[in-house]
Amino acid sequence: MKAEEKTDLSLAKSTRRSFLDILIGLGFSVLGALTFYPIIRYLWPSASSGGSKKAGITISLTELSTGKSKVVVVAGKPVIVVRTEEGVFALSAVCTHLGCIVKWDGTVKRLICPCHAANFDLNGNVLGGPAPRPLSVLSTKIVRDSILIGKA
Repeated sequence: MKAEEKTDLSLAKSTRRSFLDILIGLGFSVLGALTFYPIIRYLWPSASSGGSKKAGITISLTELSTGKSKVVVVAGKPVIVVRTEEGVFALSAVCTHLGCIVKWDGTVKRLICPCHAANFDLNGNVLGGPAPRPLSVLSTKIVRDSILIGKA
């Protein structure tokens, strides 16, 4: 009878032990998923880029004085609009190096990445720094007292 009790006791212990092992393993799996999901989303962003949709916005000329810039969202992406004496320019505001948002420096008349000092001209060309590609340029058109950005 004692051997039978030992078997039941060891069976109960192993069942409890295996249940706790599964529970701990499940907890670590959830913790790992919650930890690595944001990292994976950052390294591989979604592929939804708007496709071939022709999207654009309109801003007032009074919102953007000469020598100033403004960051707006066109088709879900940040775009920097710069107004100079030469005209109005709209470029992707996302630096091609690591995705920082570029800023307009009116004193040197360049777009500068504040994180890694990449420099771009108003045509999007790389003038210096670690950026591997130029910024993409959007079409701009001045109609009456408005600036049309990105519309075909």
